[in-house]
Amino acid sequence: MSINLNLELTDHCNISCKMCSQSLRSEAHGVPNRFMDWDTWRQALQGLAHMKQEIALCPHWLGEPTIHPEFDRFVEYAFATNQNNRLFREFKLHTNAVVFNEKRARLLIRLANRSDMAADTFRFIHFSIDAFSAPVYEVVKGADKRDLVYKNIERFIELKHQLGAKRPHATIAFVVQPDNAHEALAFRDHWHARLLNVGIEARQTWDWPDKEADTIYFRPLNCGEQDQADLLHSEVVRKLGLTNRNQTRLRSLASF
Repeated sequence: MSINLNLELTDHCNISCKMCSQSLRSEAHGVPNRFMDWDTWRQALQGLAHMKQEIALCPHWLGEPTIHPEFDRFVEYAFATNQNNRLFREFKLHTNAVVFNEKRARLLIRLANRSDMAADTFRFIHFSIDAFSAPVYEVVKGADKRDLVYKNIERFIELKHQLGAKRPHATIAFVVQPDNAHEALAFRDHWHARLLNVGIEARQTWDWPDKEADTIYFRPLNCGEQDQADLLHSEVVRKLGLTNRNQTRLRSLASF
């Protein structure tokens, strides 16, 4: 049995997504926002060596991990000390890709393709995007960062292709909600074309990815009006041709 372990590098975030509880409060955990220090990260990782279960490690929970001032150092250390998967069997990253320059993209691709651990250790990066146009992005994400985010992710996809790297896969997220539902088709077509341009036929799904592949996925919104959110989600994914199920609630059993 494996354990999913979230070692949250920070509870800060650099945008304010409408659908994220992080944007609704000033203190995510009831204490002032903070960044994990180096000794805590190092000691937490070394403690995994004594775990009998396989560990799936994620440096994220409520905050945006890539804004940690030492994000690159922390992640590189994790992989440098994980020879033969002695600390963790899997690694995954969730990011809004606002702070995701070329240097960082190259680092993550390099780490995902180290030869001293299982080839599928770092399988994917979840990119939280949720909009196609700049105006809708600003409404949904609370920041004027659409063009920067698209540039960063498109560069990552192109770099991975140039370097001949399979991993980490790009999983590209769109949380369906009233403010963005009308853009789902444009969003899907844009990212499908971008991936196809580098020879990748992207998998498309109506919830969390459940297979190892570059994936465009459309998740339902979790909210107080859940029945309405589920109905909108099911209508959108049927229009996209992702399912012909005549259901008002489409949910996968688990994510990959």
